[in-house]
Amino acid sequence: MAIAQTAPDTPVEETKSDADIIVTGSRIDRPGFDAPTPTTVLSAEDLKVGDRPTLAQALTDLPQFRIAGTPVTTTASSVSSSASIDLRGLGGNRTLTLLNGRRYIGSAELTTIPQALVGRVDVVTGGASAAWGSGAVAGVVNIGLNDKFKGLGLGISSGISSRGDTARYTFDATYGASFADGRGRFVIAGEYEREGGAGGRNGTERPNLDSALFQTATGQLILARDVNFIDAFPGGVIRSGPLTGQAFNPDGTLSPIVLGSQTNSNSTLGGNSRSLFDYIAVSSPYDRFNVFGRVTYEVADWATVWADGSYAQISAPDRESLAESIRASAVAGGFVMSIDNPYLRPEVRAQLAGGPSTFRLGRIIGDAGPLGHIRASGLRDYMDVAVGVDGEFGGSWRYSAYYNHGTIWNNDALGNQRIVANFNRAIDVVSSPTTGQPICRVALTDPTTACRPMNIFGEGNISREALAYAFGEARFRSVSKLDAVAASIRGEPLSLWAGPISVAFGVEARWESQSNTADQGSLDRIYSVVNYAPLAGSFNVKEVFAELLVPLVKNEGAIEVDLNGAARYSDYSNSGGIWTWKAGATARIASDILLRAVRSRDIRSPSIGELFTTRSSAIFNVSDPFRGNSVVAVFRFTGGNPALTPEIARTTTLGVTYSPRFLPGLRLSVDAFDIQIDDVIGGLSAQDIVTQCFNGDQRLCDATTRDANGVLTSVSATSLNLASYKTRGLDLEAAYTKTFSGDHRVSARALATFVDRLLIDDGVNVYDRAGDVGEVNFSMPKWRATGTIAYGTGPFDATLRVRYVDGGNYNSLLTIVNNKIASRTYVDLGFGVKVGNLDLGLQVNNLFDRDPPLVNYASPIYEVIGRYMSATARLKL
Repeated sequence: MAIAQTAPDTPVEETKSDADIIVTGSRIDRPGFDAPTPTTVLSAEDLKVGDRPTLAQALTDLPQFRIAGTPVTTTASSVSSSASIDLRGLGGNRTLTLLNGRRYIGSAELTTIPQALVGRVDVVTGGASAAWGSGAVAGVVNIGLNDKFKGLGLGISSGISSRGDTARYTFDATYGASFADGRGRFVIAGEYEREGGAGGRNGTERPNLDSALFQTATGQLILARDVNFIDAFPGGVIRSGPLTGQAFNPDGTLSPIVLGSQTNSNSTLGGNSRSLFDYIAVSSPYDRFNVFGRVTYEVADWATVWADGSYAQISAPDRESLAESIRASAVAGGFVMSIDNPYLRPEVRAQLAGGPSTFRLGRIIGDAGPLGHIRASGLRDYMDVAVGVDGEFGGSWRYSAYYNHGTIWNNDALGNQRIVANFNRAIDVVSSPTTGQPICRVALTDPTTACRPMNIFGEGNISREALAYAFGEARFRSVSKLDAVAASIRGEPLSLWAGPISVAFGVEARWESQSNTADQGSLDRIYSVVNYAPLAGSFNVKEVFAELLVPLVKNEGAIEVDLNGAARYSDYSNSGGIWTWKAGATARIASDILLRAVRSRDIRSPSIGELFTTRSSAIFNVSDPFRGNSVVAVFRFTGGNPALTPEIARTTTLGVTYSPRFLPGLRLSVDAFDIQIDDVIGGLSAQDIVTQCFNGDQRLCDATTRDANGVLTSVSATSLNLASYKTRGLDLEAAYTKTFSGDHRVSARALATFVDRLLIDDGVNVYDRAGDVGEVNFSMPKWRATGTIAYGTGPFDATLRVRYVDGGNYNSLLTIVNNKIASRTYVDLGFGVKVGNLDLGLQVNNLFDRDPPLVNYASPIYEVIGRYMSATARLKL
């Protein structure tokens, strides 16, 4: 751990060669140039604060980011261990991530680059498509590598929560050296991390994580804890006939479900039943490994060639996500059972004899361990290689060119799903006319059947043979490829009265493809939840771009004014040609004040995944306004749509920075942003789809599925061109660094973001989601802030960080009695000491163990793990 440093005004690489200068907000690389687009710079030391295990988690501590998700919050989902970033809450796919100024495969997954090799990160908080192409609608994150690292660096980190779970172990190694009398350099780095996860009943271990919407007897919606099912039970509950409400004990006898303080037709508060949260882990375990290597060689004074190569693997082991039969039986009306089933005890059969010949059973099949639960697992491999050349000619001209190829191999599995036909045959049990033993009814006409009878009356009575026959695993493998080539030239063709004009121009092209294969069971659509589908899709784009910097006024110490403009033409194979542009200006007054303004037209073309990816699933509680706001658990399916068209954004930012000469080390800035995106590509939450269907949007009604009784069972949230997003707000930053007598060092930095509005316009209704903090999608606090104070003297340093997350409504679209969610303030504390070549650190995040409020269990906005302690050791040789 080291004391945080205040970032310089101009985001440039601290290198000896001007050819290495990178201004992320612009293609112009003139030293001292102030780009009009606001840029926040994080040094390697800044990224170490909090000892976050992934770069994505370190970045999302900044208030400009909406916390899109981390590897430990992607629970109950077939998307495993993802770590992404999301500027402005506009979706992670509207934030473009670059590596040393170039595109690379898997850029949405910020776990593929060894953190020890990251020298700095520039965050451009404004539209930059004209400079960097599609995807830079909300901004650009450029990861700058420390490719000049020399020597050997070794690091180890270990952490654990105060509850004794989520144990984490991380190891990394970096080595760099020069060769050929300094004309060549190489560096290689690797990293391994294991995250143990946290399972068990959320409500028992961590307060408030078992909260859910509950409909009272008077029809009101409330947020409550310990909401348990009464239409499904671990041993089975009878849902029709004379014994309705009676649950099966392990020995097959009956006893009533113990109800809680309040009860409706589906659930109860408290009692002895189970809920969604008994089967979903708080934190998902995963393993990841990555390695990156880079070599550069100066072949001549005018040319330096380089090559990068990287490989990463992320694996998520099988984990229980939800007893699938909760939804399949409780929501869909229950399984139809015959009263002549030989597994029924005689006294139970006798009590049922006075009613219909069949009854419905709600069953949670969780008694046979893993075989009773849907289990999601994944394995992703990333490979990326790139070669390029940088150089200069003619005195003031520079050039760059590169070619990049990358591949992602993704293997996903959703196991222990019901094989619908097999399951239905297995629970339809009769007595054998010859032996008197229980057999599948189908065996009466097909003696060779593989069907094995299933006793689902009471926990622990299902045979392994019946489970193996009735449950299966859906599998798919996808291969995604990216090929990109680019070349650019930058220079100063002439000078005006205020200084030289700078230009940058170039060409880019990229080819993206994806192909999926699925198991035979999925092809035959035999599974109850997800049946993967094979697909193949691709697109390409060819682009030309240019940027211009014109100095208008140059009076050093008084006023300096620059104009900056850029344009790009992109020709997409699937949607045709489209223009993007940017126009901006800066004015530096008396060397202390910098005024900046920029207006841009940005685009985001559909990604390969949005166009062609197969669907994945997750489970959410939804309040159904069509049925009196009854709360049901439904599957939300997501997937691609080849009919998508590009989205277009218009962004305006206005800002001022103040760095007073009378107080060196102080820097203040305020930037206002206004972004409107039309023809948005995205998916709504399950709740939003149902609510907006109720409000009259037929397109979204078509995305819902109900059973024969009208009960909502699933929601399809495939990618759509929605009408528009609009957001506006303020970014504020203050930073101060001071060295006192001797070696006493103090630095402070505070960042805050205020979101005035986040409008979602679906073409029928307009909703402002700013201040909604309970849902997973479109959760956006009005305020987020982070403040850090660091002190160092000699080999010792200490860091205190305070993170504030505003409260708001759980969901402003619903009428909830206790809709208001309280804010949270988290305190992090870190200490470091240097002993020779060894750096030792101790970090405590969420020092006071603040519990999350009553929000969705998967909400990434508030801390769900609780107090977390970690220790680090780094050796430099």
